[in-house]
Amino acid sequence: MRETDQRVAVVGGGFGGLATAAYLADAGADVRLYEQHERLGGHAGVLERDGFRFDTGPSWYLMPDVFERFFDHFDRSPDDYYALSRLDPQYRVFWKDGDRVDIEPNRANAAEVFESYEPGAGEALERYLDTAEENYELAMDRVVYEGRDRLREYVDTDLLPLAPRVRLFGTMDDYVSRYVEHPKLRQLLEYTLVFLGGSPHNTPALYSIMSHVDLNLNVFYPEGGIAGVVDGLADLCRELGVELNTGVGVERIDGSAGSFTLRTEAGDESADVVVSNANPAYTERELLPEAHRAHDESYWEDRTYAPSAFMLYLGVEGDVGDLAHHSLVLPTDWDGHFESIFDDPAWPSDPAYYLSVTSKTDDTVAPPGHHAVVVLVPIAPGIEDGPAMRSQFREQVLSDLAAHAGVDFRDRIVTEETACVAEFTERYGNPQGTALGLAHTLFQTGPFRPSHRADLDGLYYAGSYTAPGIGMPMCLISGERTAEAVIEDFPEIAGTAPPAWAD
Repeated sequence: MRETDQRVAVVGGGFGGLATAAYLADAGADVRLYEQHERLGGHAGVLERDGFRFDTGPSWYLMPDVFERFFDHFDRSPDDYYALSRLDPQYRVFWKDGDRVDIEPNRANAAEVFESYEPGAGEALERYLDTAEENYELAMDRVVYEGRDRLREYVDTDLLPLAPRVRLFGTMDDYVSRYVEHPKLRQLLEYTLVFLGGSPHNTPALYSIMSHVDLNLNVFYPEGGIAGVVDGLADLCRELGVELNTGVGVERIDGSAGSFTLRTEAGDESADVVVSNANPAYTERELLPEAHRAHDESYWEDRTYAPSAFMLYLGVEGDVGDLAHHSLVLPTDWDGHFESIFDDPAWPSDPAYYLSVTSKTDDTVAPPGHHAVVVLVPIAPGIEDGPAMRSQFREQVLSDLAAHAGVDFRDRIVTEETACVAEFTERYGNPQGTALGLAHTLFQTGPFRPSHRADLDGLYYAGSYTAPGIGMPMCLISGERTAEAVIEDFPEIAGTAPPAWAD
């Protein structure tokens, strides 16, 4: 580890903030991170109550190659910090017509499932996944890892292999329909868009690469849940010399490069460079003086935000029926639910939703004879979510679960918590209470997302609002991109020998 006298303040301890802190500390900077909550992780929080432990945010460990690459930059590996279990089944799908399928961690199983619904669909899936793998490798190696955040950086002969793939800029639904026709098979190839905060009709087909992530790279569970990954990142940061301050919120950022002052709940702190892992809308509105705000209110109001979520955290006595570690409950026609999110905001009348039962894999998250269950229903950002509506929708979802997945929790819940639009707004400052950030529409992808460099000299952004986007792996890469931008602008941070990852 190199040492310089450059002080970097990181605002927010989510995945993007922790990753940026690790990279800049490794480069030699004096890095101090400030997290307003008592636990690190940002949206990847933890709720502990009555012997139950719930991951309050992300719950799918995908793209293990990205985590391996991240830790390898510091001559470490994920298993230095947490163990992984490959899930089998990866997830179970319950359709509301009584049908259900298990997706196992092998392509042969998926091909059999597809063939059982549509003659020739198994072979079509193989072609789809081979293409998704090729597109994934090209996109990651030549775009995502390269950090092409400006339009001019796309004028490059290295990107010529992507030119014939122009149809990837059409919609996911149109692209998937070229391979399979059965609506349930299309849902199986499109459900991952929920992780990106989009719908099959507004997300570019470029994100078909998520099927490679799902069906080729598989789904894992980290020891201790996602909180275990956060703890691993925090341990790495400490090993690299990062000062982690929790329960210390930043209330204002004044100054510019070389002379920042951060007003925190523990007093004023100085810094040469500031990285905000808080979302750019919140940073501009709440932390910066008006003269340093790059956008007016209308700019942030006009963005397309990913869904919010109605969340139930349930400690349940007894078994959970046929629910798997990850389960999806889907109407056979889910267009109405997407319309209620993006087109005509309303509480969905026939919701599609997801359940996480980590206690199926990890017996430390619930008392003996009990299970820890999280229910997530995507809903429109900005929608009214008062107590009466929450109570009504809670009953609707639990009744729907009993009818379509065959498990009724209503008389067995021993502890319960909810979260919705208000919590995502109040706890994280998310515009319109989005649970994820900016949706991955065509014009909010890649160079069209907020830059890692703010307009204010010396201020930078990291996290899901920047490129490459939403998700824990993407936020790790965002941290790398942000650190590279800082070192490019302030080479004195790394001195004469920048780390290999910054080359």
